[in-house]
Amino acid sequence: MCEANVYLYRDDIGKEELFMEQVDKVVPQNGELYLENIFGQRKTIAARIRELSLVDHRVILEIVKESEAG
Repeated sequence: MCEANVYLYRDDIGKEELFMEQVDKVVPQNGELYLENIFGQRKTIAARIRELSLVDHRVILEIVKESEAG
């Protein structure tokens, strides 16, 4: 199994929150990330990867602020 749970780092509270489970595809598209999981759910989010922990099957994202988005 190569899926990972994706968490969104919340700067305002300094914590991570579960965003999507069992993700098997992460594709950068036009400054956003397209995510798809093994259940066929799809999400797109204006974020960047903050951390990958492949052994722990975790991807941590952080929101891209409008001022940072090209």
